[in-house]
This record gives sequence, C-alpha cells and structure tokens, in this order.
Amino acid sequence: MTYELEEIKKIRKKLGMTQTELANRAGVSQSLIAKIESHRIDPTYTKAKKIFAALSELEKKEEVKAEQLMTDRIISINSSSSIKEAIGKMKKSQISQLPVIDNHKLVGLVSESTILDALLNSKGKLVREVMQEAPPIVSKITSIQVVSNLLKHYPMVLVSEEGKLIGLITKSDLLGKLYKT
Repeated sequence: MTYELEEIKKIRKKLGMTQTELANRAGVSQSLIAKIESHRIDPTYTKAKKIFAALSELEKKEEVKAEQLMTDRIISINSSSSIKEAIGKMKKSQISQLPVIDNHKLVGLVSESTILDALLNSKGKLVREVMQEAPPIVSKITSIQVVSNLLKHYPMVLVSEEGKLIGLITKSDLLGKLYKT
C-alpha cells in the first residue's frame, strides 16, 4: 500500500498507537515522527520507507479475515432433496438460502428467490432442478475487502481450510461485523 506523509498521523491514530510506539516499530526517533506529523521536516527516503513499512505491517495485522466473519454452523441441503424440504429447513433456521452439498462437495446454492421462481414457473420438485451455481469458496485468511467484493455478486461465500468447508459468510454476517466496529 502506498501512503503520503500527511497520512502518517491519521493512520497511526486509527491503529491506536503513540508516536513513540510507531517510532520503536519503525526504528526511528519519536521526535522525527512528531516533526513529520507537524509538517516541520521532510524525512529521508530511507526513514519514510521504514515508517511506511511499519504502518503497512500493523494494518495487515489489524485487517479482519474471513475466519472472524464466518458462521461456523453450515446449514445445507443435498441436491436430491425436495424443494419442500429446502423450504422447511430455511423456515426452521430463519435463513433465506442454503448451500447445496453432495458428498462433502459444494455443488450449488438454493435460495428463496430460486424456489419462488421454480414454483411460479413449475420448473421442478428437486433442489438439483432449481439450484443456482455454487457460490465462491475462500480461505479462512481471506481479507474482509475480498469477501465484501464477492458478496456484491453472490448471496454467500463459503470458507474452507485445507479443502474442508468450515463456515460461511452472508451479507448479514458482514454487516453485523462492520456495524459493531
């Protein structure tokens, strides 16, 4: 990430750091940080690079990952289930979509919208006949920015670790996390 000198103070405060803490992490003096933040000095390229590297490292540590956003209880259905079963599961769990999983493999997604469309157009009686394409699967260390962008195009994102599905993230999960912070 690229920074401007004027941003150092804002980023440092956002991370909840003192000038001394930033100086120690960057290997520069606290007085240098103070002078840069008050626009009294232009640091050397080497010093600025050290400060920006420290800020970048700290921001990455602070970044929210998929594992922190996800719900670890995956309520799913298999493709050979009836639409009626899918409706029952969604009503019981108060959710609007279900990942379709066959033999521990994600094969699709069924939602209230796809079921309504199927019922109105007499498209079928089984989940496999009405399901949408499978939503994306991300690693548990995927950043909140990537998850957020995926949720603009998909109703949910599944999370995996070593090839095993361990959770899912919906727009509601993301909003809940962002609203708290």
